[in-house]
Amino acid sequence: MLKMNETARHTLKKTILIFFLLFITTLAFADTSITRGPAVGEIYYIGPTVTGQGIYHSTDFGETATCMDSTLNTNIPFMNINADLTPGVIYGTTMGEALYISYDYGQQGSWNLRNSGITYIHSGRNEGQIYKTITRHSEDYGNTFINHSYNGYFGSFKTSEIDNEDNVGYALVYEYGNTDTLWLLISYDEFENLEIQHVFDGSFLGYYISLTRGFDDGELYLNIYHLQYGKMLYYSNDYGISWEFKSYPMGCTIVGGRQPGELYMLVGYSQLMGEIKHTYIYHSMDYGETFEIYHPFSYGSEPYYANFAATPLEGNAPLTVQFTDTSSGDYLEGWEWDFQNDGVIDSYEQNPQYTYQDTGYYSVKLKIFYGTLEDGFMKNNYIHVTSGNGIDNEELPVPNCELSNYPNPFNPSTMILFNLPEDFSGQADLSIYNLKGQKIKTLSNLQITQSPDHQIVWNGTDQTGQPVSSGIYFYKLSLEHSPIKKMILMK
Repeated sequence: MLKMNETARHTLKKTILIFFLLFITTLAFADTSITRGPAVGEIYYIGPTVTGQGIYHSTDFGETATCMDSTLNTNIPFMNINADLTPGVIYGTTMGEALYISYDYGQQGSWNLRNSGITYIHSGRNEGQIYKTITRHSEDYGNTFINHSYNGYFGSFKTSEIDNEDNVGYALVYEYGNTDTLWLLISYDEFENLEIQHVFDGSFLGYYISLTRGFDDGELYLNIYHLQYGKMLYYSNDYGISWEFKSYPMGCTIVGGRQPGELYMLVGYSQLMGEIKHTYIYHSMDYGETFEIYHPFSYGSEPYYANFAATPLEGNAPLTVQFTDTSSGDYLEGWEWDFQNDGVIDSYEQNPQYTYQDTGYYSVKLKIFYGTLEDGFMKNNYIHVTSGNGIDNEELPVPNCELSNYPNPFNPSTMILFNLPEDFSGQADLSIYNLKGQKIKTLSNLQITQSPDHQIVWNGTDQTGQPVSSGIYFYKLSLEHSPIKKMILMK
């Protein structure tokens, strides 16, 4: 067993912040932007070069790639790139809010300054069409922009995307001052008006969020990178109404492809002061469940990143699980396993066994160490321990729950009814939101019994007991698959 002693760990902590920030920063520039090209198998991405970073072009799904422009030579520090349906056309934006365009596949010397005040963009459905988030879009290659009204928008912007269906677009937002809830807004009229489509509870929230459309109308992929829950990839084929977990991705930045089920993921590493630089393109044809991995750029030894496997993943308590370290990197110096994601290190061995005594779903986290580098990987709800009778003490969020209220409209109170599967029991909260997405009331610790039918009265007051004003309100249970319902208070 290799374990750092406390003195060594204390010394490392003095310098680890600098190096860890360097690791994250350099990982970010190599794992920042990827965009689909107009042809099948064509992508552009920003990745590391031997001396810095550059813009790459691939026509074979990322198996090989050509550096079209080293930004160190051009001196244009692109933060975001996008291609439209015009062959050879690619856009780039900088931190200085400058929009550039190339008509020659991003070739060095082909970039022209097109507009200013433009930061994050995403590609449109047609030739010459790009979007500046939800606020405006261009139909003439970024020369002029058409402003959107985005009525109904609220909160703190995270990211946005358009659908393949005409005029449909999406925005992901937090409510102001509160990151406990993430809202998916949808527009059916080119971001003139938006409405709430889905509410994600805390298990979805993350400091890195990537949203992309798929091939068919109504298809979306959502990639979350959360410090507590790890990286998780989700898929929707109904315009974001419901979501299906797909896999634990290695990277953060994703983009849908030009074929059914196609998804690309950019994974970049720059470590040890640039001595190690690698780019990987993960290509999926089954909606993100499995990936073909390509390695178009390699410099230095293999990168360091944490990963693991386990067997069995499910069984009756007590359940003994064998964990296997599948991390990359030569001469690893330490491992820290947290088998219940409770902040307690359960093992320092490379390939440990662990016995789960209680039923439930368990998230597992691994950290690896090499010198001043560390990397972690988390698999959420990875191990499922049952009691043998099919009933767990700790349930995952329950699908198929129904919500309604009567009367609606109401004054001054309404009965909120919810129906759950008969075999579900436990506790849940019911949250009420105003039209701006602000949580105004939480009815906590509702005891849910074996009976499928439950009810609770809301008397039209906020958390402090003060009456709220007339208007539209939304309510949902603290269950992942809970629907969002609308009610109207009329005084």
